[in-house]
Amino acid sequence: MDIDAEDRLVAALFDGVAETPLWKTFLEQLRSLTGADFATLIFNPPGRPMDDALQLLSAESATAVSGRFIPTQAAPAPRMPSQAEGRPYALPELLEIYTPAEVDYYCEILDRNKISAIRQMRVREKTGVDAWLTIARQNADFSESDDALLVRIAPLLRGVLQLYVAMERERFAASLTAEAVRRLQFGWISLGPDGHIIDCDQQGALVLDNSQVLSRNSSGKLMASPRKLEREIYAALERIVQIPSSRPRAMTLNREPWLDMLLVPAGRSTATSRHEACAIAYVHGDNWHASDRHEQLGELFGLSPRESRLALAISRGMNLTEAAAEFGLTVTTARTYSKSIYSKTGARGLPDLVRIVMRSVLAIAPHD
Repeated sequence: MDIDAEDRLVAALFDGVAETPLWKTFLEQLRSLTGADFATLIFNPPGRPMDDALQLLSAESATAVSGRFIPTQAAPAPRMPSQAEGRPYALPELLEIYTPAEVDYYCEILDRNKISAIRQMRVREKTGVDAWLTIARQNADFSESDDALLVRIAPLLRGVLQLYVAMERERFAASLTAEAVRRLQFGWISLGPDGHIIDCDQQGALVLDNSQVLSRNSSGKLMASPRKLEREIYAALERIVQIPSSRPRAMTLNREPWLDMLLVPAGRSTATSRHEACAIAYVHGDNWHASDRHEQLGELFGLSPRESRLALAISRGMNLTEAAAEFGLTVTTARTYSKSIYSKTGARGLPDLVRIVMRSVLAIAPHD
């Protein structure tokens, strides 16, 4: 066995985790190194049923379909993890694993693809995900050195599979977290001492492009409308520049639809930017209008339309007198409604009501 070729095969196995398609180079090198006509790797990523197993094949025996690879001519996909883990199985041994009906099915596939020799090895990573590595030939059988190569690969494949499964779970968790944050409508904008926008995330960019409250001018500086709000933001930014340890400043930018901001000292820098930020503006928007939120609040807590309008208004910063004037109520009537709101939501007072409303599932209600 060519030692350099085996080293390249091992390197390709580890690099394949980040390759597109997955393990393309590894499978092609394995096919070439063993003289196989086909090389396949089949396994179940987390959460997928066996019928939806991910099947990867060497380039000469695969067809791209919707970003995944399916066989045009390949060895049969295993249906049962009944092989001993980490040992290559020859074709006669594999056929003994299946039921008579399955044997007929797989023999038909083998005959159709003129496959006469197979080596298949199962490995299982620690969380229970199985993978089957298969090489197949249409002519002569495989050698003992081919079997030995698969045995040497087994612990490495197990480790790589464990890494891939962990990465997939982290990606899934991160995607859920990112989706929740997106639904919360939180974003950030980093600012230089003079108000230049240094960087922002996707949600921050959406606020700058679409909010009609915050924007950037032609020189890249943060602008706000109305001008009174812009002066308030720049005064808070100037204080942070002068006193980096100053407390964060929260301000309401718009009420309908809702948009607020928390301006905090940056406290960190990034190697990817040429300029250092002195402040981070965390922005939070809600592109649902109040009428939509009223209905959702009523459904969630059993509030009447007037109670839900009042609950939303005071949870967004209005005091009871301001809310009464907004909705044409007397303060006494508004106070009566507020008592009913507290009773239905379980709130013990205004701060508790704000917490309950803002931390409810309404915060991540869909916006599309």
